Amino acid sequence: MNLDYNQSYPGIDDLRNRAKSKIPRFAFEYLDGGCNEDVNLYRNTAELRNIQLKPIYLNEYTGVDMSTTLFGKTYSAPFGVAPVGLQGLIWPNSPNILAKAAHKHNVPFILSTVTTSAIEDIAKITEGNFWYQLYHPAEEKLRDDIIRRLKEVECDVLVILSDVPTFGFRPRDIRNGLAMPPRMTLNNIVQIMGRPHWALQTLIHGTPSFATIKPYMPKGLDIKQLGAFMDRTFSGRLNRERIAAIRDQWKGKLVIKGIASAEDAQLAIDLGLDGIIVSNHGGRQLDAAESAIKSLTDLLPFKDKITMMMDSGIRSGADIGRALAAGADFTFLGRTFMYSVAALGNQGGQHAMAILKSQLKQVMEQVCCQHVSGLTNRKV
Repeated sequence: MNLDYNQSYPGIDDLRNRAKSKIPRFAFEYLDGGCNEDVNLYRNTAELRNIQLKPIYLNEYTGVDMSTTLFGKTYSAPFGVAPVGLQGLIWPNSPNILAKAAHKHNVPFILSTVTTSAIEDIAKITEGNFWYQLYHPAEEKLRDDIIRRLKEVECDVLVILSDVPTFGFRPRDIRNGLAMPPRMTLNNIVQIMGRPHWALQTLIHGTPSFATIKPYMPKGLDIKQLGAFMDRTFSGRLNRERIAAIRDQWKGKLVIKGIASAEDAQLAIDLGLDGIIVSNHGGRQLDAAESAIKSLTDLLPFKDKITMMMDSGIRSGADIGRALAAGADFTFLGRTFMYSVAALGNQGGQHAMAILKSQLKQVMEQVCCQHVSGLTNRKV
């Protein structure tokens, strides 16, 4: 178990503060913010942290085993890297950095359709041991070709995204020119000039682009035309027919992400999906939604029928322990990994993995839990 990390940044808040000082404000606010008034962004973590565990100190204890079997594969820890859009805007080359760290630590990495590394590049880094999150294309031909590419590189798990039928209303992104269509403002240029390390790395790795969908994009699009292309190309609202068509084509493990209701969970089961990720997109879609941990708790009656994972609001190893104690089979984190990469560059992936494992290990030792599956017995 590799638990070596930079001791100057032992906490997630340390990484967040360092990231804020190293990247342009528009990039940090894109990563850090929610939607509308950020109510659900804060509710996610606050309600998760209401979960309490009971410490046990006098039992016999032989050590920690964080290994977790998921869809027939054993991972070294019960967490993975959640999909994040435009990762290369936050820190250049960050999808590759995180994919490499995830592969080294034997945990899942989920590549987003709208991030800045291509399917084939991540497949090479991970030797095919990665997951892919699909933003549903408007045209079946594009959907089918993406699935073909995933089959060719033997992607582990296909994740269908369900909670972006429309883009969240994000005031910061609108002010910063990161809404669709995007725009570069004079203020953004001034911010870049104040972050020379970020600017140099961007120069080295190139302007971030939607690498996976680049083969389908007309050449020479200006920034406004790019926005129109994205709006035209992707239709985020799923239904029974669209999911069934993907299930027919994809014979591997199929997961749906963004589930928060019993109706949607039951439909996923009816259509033969293998897992659901209970999520509200990190509080970035519906500010009036309940927290992800509340949704997870409500959906526990379905746990004997489908693998139930969770993201949104999970920031630390202790949070991972809380989510597992509440009934999640597995967890994913997005912002924590991006804070770490933005703070520490190429070392950020390894650092975040080691911090999270160290924190979770300490929690398990405190509550005398030898395997993560036993954390549910420690919930107060």
